[in-house]
Amino acid sequence: MALQKVVFVLSFLFAVQGKAQTDTANIKSYADQVMIRANLDTNIESFIFSEGKNRDENQQIFSINNKTKISLSVDYRIISATLSFAPRFFPDNRDNELKGNSSYTDFSFRFFPKRFIQTFYYKNVKGFYLENMQDFVPGWQEGKDPHIQFPDLRVQSFGGSTSYVLNKNFSARSIYTQGEWQKHSGGSWVPFLDYNLTIFSNIVDQQKSKEFQYKIGANMGYFYNWVIGRKVNIAPYLALGFGGNFSSYREYENGGSKENAQYFTMRMEGGLHVGYNTDRFLLGGKLNFSAYTYDQKKNQAVENNNAYGLLYIGYRFPPPKMVKETYDKIQKKIPIL
Repeated sequence: MALQKVVFVLSFLFAVQGKAQTDTANIKSYADQVMIRANLDTNIESFIFSEGKNRDENQQIFSINNKTKISLSVDYRIISATLSFAPRFFPDNRDNELKGNSSYTDFSFRFFPKRFIQTFYYKNVKGFYLENMQDFVPGWQEGKDPHIQFPDLRVQSFGGSTSYVLNKNFSARSIYTQGEWQKHSGGSWVPFLDYNLTIFSNIVDQQKSKEFQYKIGANMGYFYNWVIGRKVNIAPYLALGFGGNFSSYREYENGGSKENAQYFTMRMEGGLHVGYNTDRFLLGGKLNFSAYTYDQKKNQAVENNNAYGLLYIGYRFPPPKMVKETYDKIQKKIPIL
């Protein structure tokens, strides 16, 4: 936790003189506009526990039942805020008889002072099921037989990342939030730190257990923005990283014995963004994936995989007078804004 606080303070010290991006020869800024977006995406999050010399010999894949979520975003100046949730009216989110009930909430903030990108997020996921039942129960049939369910298994994450765009003529914001528009094709290396605290809690046979995981990683990514004409862009990216995972596990039985461990971690993520942009309307789609893994013991590994497709539509408009005046007052007290 102390390490997270240090990273938090440093990221703000680096950015304290940051101002909203103004138009340049290669970047058009919409910082003076309010932008609202609605996103529809398929959130497929799973945890994979593997054993054996070949990791696919004995795998347990734990997934959430919610497969479709909605995100609502608001951007103004250098701030971008997003709230995501999984409504039950989607058919894929209510297959509760076979897979159990899952809940999903995700809230994130992004700040874009100069070439820095600072992200903070909170994620709360509860209710998992064993996805690969056919590997454990002979004759088990998908869509007919129920999955083993873990309704009390809960994963909470508090975290963030601090990034720096090396190429001053590259707009990462045009890919992340569409708060800018890059006029000419180009790419950039983007080094970043990611850090989070994840809490796993569960109740099995009326016995509670809880595990705390502190993670920090150093990553390097490459982003490219291919601008097709004046309104369309295609932007792929790929990032690789390494870090550490510090775990503390406690089972609240027989006095609550406690175990601590440290692991070396590897991470890979990537994606593809296709967008259409005008000064008022914007729409597009994204395909993203992330894979995080570490060796828990000899011949044992844990992976957290997340893959999703996203569709978005948005609209920009001048800020209401009250919004602009309120922001200006806050900015006088908090220069980073």
